[in-house]
Amino acid sequence: MRNTLICLLVVLASGNSLAQESLRPDRPVALVGGMLLDGYEAEPIHHSVVVFENGRITAVGSKDNTEIPDNAVIIDTGGKTVMPGLIDAHMHIDLIGHGEYERYYEFLDNMERIDEVMPIAAKQMMRGGVTSGLDLGAPFQILAFRERVRSGEIPGPRLTISGPWITRLDMESVPDAYEIVIDSPREAAQRTRELIAAGSDVIKTWVGLSEDDYRAVVEEAHKHGKKVHAHLYDPDAIRAAIDAGVDVFQHVGSARNPPYDDALVSEIAHKNIPIVQTISHRIWVYPATVKFPERLYDPVYKKDMPADIYEEFIASFENFHRRSYFYDIGQESRNAEKSAGQFIEAGAYMGVGTDAASPLNMHTEAMWREMSALVDSGMTPIQVISAATKTNAEILDQFDELGTIEPGKLADIIVIDGNPLANIDAMQHVDIVVKDGGIWYAESAAHGPVTEIGHAF
Repeated sequence: MRNTLICLLVVLASGNSLAQESLRPDRPVALVGGMLLDGYEAEPIHHSVVVFENGRITAVGSKDNTEIPDNAVIIDTGGKTVMPGLIDAHMHIDLIGHGEYERYYEFLDNMERIDEVMPIAAKQMMRGGVTSGLDLGAPFQILAFRERVRSGEIPGPRLTISGPWITRLDMESVPDAYEIVIDSPREAAQRTRELIAAGSDVIKTWVGLSEDDYRAVVEEAHKHGKKVHAHLYDPDAIRAAIDAGVDVFQHVGSARNPPYDDALVSEIAHKNIPIVQTISHRIWVYPATVKFPERLYDPVYKKDMPADIYEEFIASFENFHRRSYFYDIGQESRNAEKSAGQFIEAGAYMGVGTDAASPLNMHTEAMWREMSALVDSGMTPIQVISAATKTNAEILDQFDELGTIEPGKLADIIVIDGNPLANIDAMQHVDIVVKDGGIWYAESAAHGPVTEIGHAF
């Protein structure tokens, strides 16, 4: 698909809610004793209690003021942190961290094997504490995959999707099904309508568009109640996106560029345009891998992948410093010293997204590394935790259901072994993931009642 969009319509499975119920315990569950971060930039609730039942949170408080139902299963979270499930506001469920895009797509045989890698990515996101994610660029096979997740067939995050992106530049290194190349604002509007009809929850624009192109996409998307997320680096493109009313700026402030003009940054901050920097996917991940290349050989990857996919995955890391994704890493890293914290310092409306699983940026690690990079760049731990939960739910128009831990909301909760307020890198130690009231647990938490009512990753 370059200029022709094949509309793939998927009928939602009527049994989804029943399937989700089958993953849930048949009794209330109480998480008792942990430090609760509820998603707001507020003081923790110590020695907390969170009760959920039938996929919904029913009670939140401390042990001395919260009633626990007599028939509840009690999970001891003493010594741990309880918080909302993470929301990744920019990820790619078709990627697994392979070192080179073009080689990866060739290996997948023109996407014939995409259905084999998406479950790997989904499970790894859940292991990393991500219970919801925004996929910004995938073929429409993702719609059928989303139904597999919703049905409970495989563990994975709640998916919001864009489908293919809209651009004027044909990117030769990706298969046709990823992009729609337009040549006029009129065609941009038409393709936007087609994407929405095919199942896009949001619209993603890529590079090369004019201000009139952006305006056409935004106007058409807004008619249908959809937001537009723009892939942006260049200052002129950012100006066009501001003037056209683009809803969310992706990659802006990721520090690939020299610092932006202060007036431009200030305008974005004052207009409260959401910024999703994806700051770690080159500039923090690369030096972390140079210092500790052993991270690429975590046994969990071998466990997750078919043998030939794992073999190709590992082979793609050979001489990773020569891979095209990192050609400019030296200049980008020097730019980052000045530009990574610009939007944070300006008080911009900050979300959190990872661009996972771009090269070396596996889903299992991507969110904690992104959160750590944002703390390095000027955010406090509680700010970045709130951004990765509450703010991201707002950006996705899902705050009524997600993003905070309070009665009535969906039971999307994670349990962290440690205190991320003291050290944000504690976010890498996810013990328990609750999604829609279903409980998943890591090997580190495989003891006690959680093993009786939950599911091992």
